[in-house]
Amino acid sequence: MKKFLLFLAGLTAFIVLLANLGPMVFLGLGIWLLYVIFKQFMKTDSTAGKIGWVIVGLIVLSITISNMFALIGVVAAVALYMIYKSWKKETDGPVVHHIEEDDPFTNFERQWAELNK
Repeated sequence: MKKFLLFLAGLTAFIVLLANLGPMVFLGLGIWLLYVIFKQFMKTDSTAGKIGWVIVGLIVLSITISNMFALIGVVAAVALYMIYKSWKKETDGPVVHHIEEDDPFTNFERQWAELNK
């Protein structure tokens, strides 16, 4: 049942990620453009050039802020990664056979696995 719920959560996170893929690309592009504009602003010596870069920066900033809901896609990507790690952790667990003896050396692996859960 837990695997089925993990599958449903992963499917939901994947659909949300795909739905927000375009805004995520535009958000990344906008952040990169803001970085380039800032570097050009710092290189420019003239006042008119600096005013021009500020105006262009404000336009790109407004476009970038309009794509802020793309952070939902980033959260979905992180959730998908966490679900994947949880899925892999369950399958890579130690294989321990239950032995009905009371010998502490024989049951050590079983007890250690129970403590680590």
